Amino acid sequence: MNRIAIVDDSDINLTLLKHLVNKLGGCEPLLFSDALKGLQWCLDNEPDLVIVDYMMPDLDGIGFIERFRAAPGRSEIPVLMITANDDKEIRYEALQRGATDFLTKPVDRIEFSARVRNMLNLASSRKKLADKAAWLAEEVEEATAAVYLREQELLFRMSRAAEFRDPETGAHIQRMANYSSLIARQLGLLEAEQKLILHAAPMHDVGKIGIPDQILLKPGR
Repeated sequence: MNRIAIVDDSDINLTLLKHLVNKLGGCEPLLFSDALKGLQWCLDNEPDLVIVDYMMPDLDGIGFIERFRAAPGRSEIPVLMITANDDKEIRYEALQRGATDFLTKPVDRIEFSARVRNMLNLASSRKKLADKAAWLAEEVEEATAAVYLREQELLFRMSRAAEFRDPETGAHIQRMANYSSLIARQLGLLEAEQKLILHAAPMHDVGKIGIPDQILLKPGR
């Protein structure tokens, strides 16, 4: 169900626009004769479309659009301005403030339906793309986390393999990794860099895997 906020100080206009919206099907008209109350509702909720009159007391249509667009998450919601004034300068200013489209009074039923449907379809497509982008980002994050875990497992196993080549090492690898991380913290490195050093430092002895026993395990110093 598409929620359409209709803001107009004329009860007659509200009744007409409500009737036209109901004719569309699948839409819920929300009527506001007070521009400030209508704006507050649009800021507290997320309408699928806003229809606003130009000439209103306290707050005209351009001021309404400007405040609406300035709120977080309201830059992509379509706004249809309805005005009896055909002055191009007003339309230019409304476009600069964020109006999506215009209709001139008296409102033509067919034109109204076509424009509203087009804006709702565009908004729906944009939302689907945003949702898909968010889903893809989540999938990439999960895949990256899985790769990271496999890398850490590989580093751990290689470090352990190097440790087993030298029985004198004991827990030296883990101690050295934690010492390295603490030093990185004291040096003021970023937390991500400290973590990287903690995980990578155990590899410092990985070369022992390829050293012959007569060299690695020889008596003496």
